[in-house]
Amino acid sequence: MPCKNLHPRNSNQPNLPSDNNLVWHNGLITRTDRARLNRHASAVLWFTGLPGAGKSTLAHAVEKELFKRGIHAYVLDGDNVRHGLNADLDFQRQHRRENLRRVVEVAKLFADAGIIVISAFISPYAADREFARQRLAEDAFFEIFVKCSLEECMHRDPKGHYARARKGLIQNYTGISAPYEAPENPDLIIDTQLTTLERSTQQILDFLERHGLFKL
Repeated sequence: MPCKNLHPRNSNQPNLPSDNNLVWHNGLITRTDRARLNRHASAVLWFTGLPGAGKSTLAHAVEKELFKRGIHAYVLDGDNVRHGLNADLDFQRQHRRENLRRVVEVAKLFADAGIIVISAFISPYAADREFARQRLAEDAFFEIFVKCSLEECMHRDPKGHYARARKGLIQNYTGISAPYEAPENPDLIIDTQLTTLERSTQQILDFLERHGLFKL
């Protein structure tokens, strides 16, 4: 079966390999088959927000609650991915773009495998998030804005990165020397400055149930 265009071209994206000899092989087990076996649908939850907004903390809390309910979920964490898959990339604009492009492809594979993917990345640029939405359009993609003011994030500064960035010791740091473009129309907003971790986690579980991914 001929391969459809797996990498829609976008002027904001890097040149991607194109070869007419590449063929997409469909397996014998479909995503629907896996959903039936798992008794829940798969999806990609794309957490975005400033450093220190609480993305990773919330992502792992949601993963834990899903696990307790017998639901297959996995967190793709920004720092963890950069330890291995994306260890060759820095934080320049083009490398941030490539970082997320790779994550999108991994998330797509996980979703096809029947897993609820919880992606916790700053993903500061609207164009990159739009690329993710388009590429994952068939995979139940939900953009979740983990909202928190820059002032509060700087106050929390769990890794000490804001303090170092303000001293010029870290370059291209989001919120200090690099921009963050907040989502204009996210699927869900979680304000961690106003809402407890427990309540924020429950809001996401309720959101997933409303969208028919599972019954709690």
